[in-house]
Amino acid sequence: MTTDLKNNVLLLRTAGTKKGNTMNLLRVDASIRSEGSVSRQLGDAVEQQWRQQHPDGTVTRRDVGSAPLPPLWHAGVPGSHLPPEQRTPEQARAAALVDELVGELLAADAIVIGAPIYNWGVPQGLKQWIDLICLDARLAASDGTFLAGRQAIVVESRGGGYDPGTPREGWDFVTPYLTRLLGDAWGLELSFARAELTSADQNPAMAFLREQAKEQLAEAETSAASHVTAVLDRLRSGARTNPSR
Repeated sequence: MTTDLKNNVLLLRTAGTKKGNTMNLLRVDASIRSEGSVSRQLGDAVEQQWRQQHPDGTVTRRDVGSAPLPPLWHAGVPGSHLPPEQRTPEQARAAALVDELVGELLAADAIVIGAPIYNWGVPQGLKQWIDLICLDARLAASDGTFLAGRQAIVVESRGGGYDPGTPREGWDFVTPYLTRLLGDAWGLELSFARAELTSADQNPAMAFLREQAKEQLAEAETSAASHVTAVLDRLRSGARTNPSR
């Protein structure tokens, strides 16, 4: 195995990565917690299954939670409307970062995104990642087909419960947003695995929900692993169309 670290991206390569059937998994983590993060735990389950079922594969990690992207979106917006020779140095840096992030997506056969819910929405680091990628002119012009055929697994964690009939029903703004953006706007084929009630262990008022929380986490890990199997089956069957790569 070889390991390369550049610009907060960790690329892990296993033996045989030059084979023609090698596939790459892009892992994006957005939790600000390095320890005790449920979304990272679910991401680990996906990565472990990927490595077990595709030992010749590669994994690229982009951690926007513990290593936030530089705040360049404000420069990237006006810079995206200018030819390269007219951009300021900051706009040029923004454009280079956009190219880097989009390049990671285009190099991936499958993607796993760890998305905890913060204040009923996506984490700031994940939103920044999304906003920068949306500056790419090719994506804007693709009409929802830019990443068509690529598989994405979204692993979500929520401190409370948001199912129908719960007090917070309708307060989850993560799943609808990611479904619309990643699926409809970017063209990814999405699967979801989610664990709720993750705050039960720390919140005495939720102590009566701890067993249910454990069950939900176990179910989410099983679901995440099964999604990997389904994704690899589709990829190996040649189901992915890849007009952008």
